[in-house]
Amino acid sequence: MLKKLPKPILEPSKEGFDSKNVYNPSVIYVREKFIMLYRAEGEDNVTGRIGLALSEDGINFVKHPEPVMEPEYQWEKKGIEDPRVVKLGKRYVMTYTGYDGRIARLCIAVSKNLLSWEKGEPLFPNFPGNRLRPRGWTKSGAILPQKINGEYIMYFGDSNIWIAYSSDGIHWEYYNSPVMKPRKGKFDSLLVEPGPPPILTEDSIVLFYNSANENLVYRVGVALFDRDEPWKVKIRSRRPILEPEYPWELEGHVDNVVFLEGFVDLGNRLLFYYGGADKYVGLATWEGDLTSLLKFVVG
Repeated sequence: MLKKLPKPILEPSKEGFDSKNVYNPSVIYVREKFIMLYRAEGEDNVTGRIGLALSEDGINFVKHPEPVMEPEYQWEKKGIEDPRVVKLGKRYVMTYTGYDGRIARLCIAVSKNLLSWEKGEPLFPNFPGNRLRPRGWTKSGAILPQKINGEYIMYFGDSNIWIAYSSDGIHWEYYNSPVMKPRKGKFDSLLVEPGPPPILTEDSIVLFYNSANENLVYRVGVALFDRDEPWKVKIRSRRPILEPEYPWELEGHVDNVVFLEGFVDLGNRLLFYYGGADKYVGLATWEGDLTSLLKFVVG
């Protein structure tokens, strides 16, 4: 199984915009540097800003002193949350959550340098509600950075998981039916939500996903979608690959949570960056390549 570092690699600052909680990071590996964009909360009742931190080794990060994204619009007045970043061509595209205090909306922003971001409006404002979520609630999205059949795809949502398509990575249309649902009696029995950006292999699309059961324990699973028909799930892990274990994962701002959003593939070593109890950033590793991990997890 994945090997966790026993202590967080990023913790709240003593003061400032991230003095309360730091968690749910996206990590990009650029020119032999690890660039982390993380959800940051201070003491002002705003649920999120986006902070940035840099590292040479992927473990020891130095924070940028100011947030790189802050709430501006009505639909994000209570916070911007949970960044997931991919590079599409010459630009970086971030999906994030805009929260107005009632509805969590999937939003998108674009940057050339990971510091200055241009935001768009929420992607699917009239998305239908369901058993867990009100109308308009879409929350999160994870974009595959390669095109399939001439289009980018994105897995999104946080009750079920849906799929959306785009020619440019900015403007999206979604398919009405979920492509993945919770499973009764399993670790993912209440809800499922995309984790980091999906990974394309020779015959599959690999999606690490977050989940919760009826006891609101958050764990991480793996699903393999068909490469040519990306709405079809081929296989899902029977057991989670990450679950809360350490005290800082079991108790925090929200107890019993590990929430994966960052993934870096170094070839013979895989790095998984996750939020612990909605308060810290943790790191888990796999010593081997992605093929060996998938063979171990799903056979």
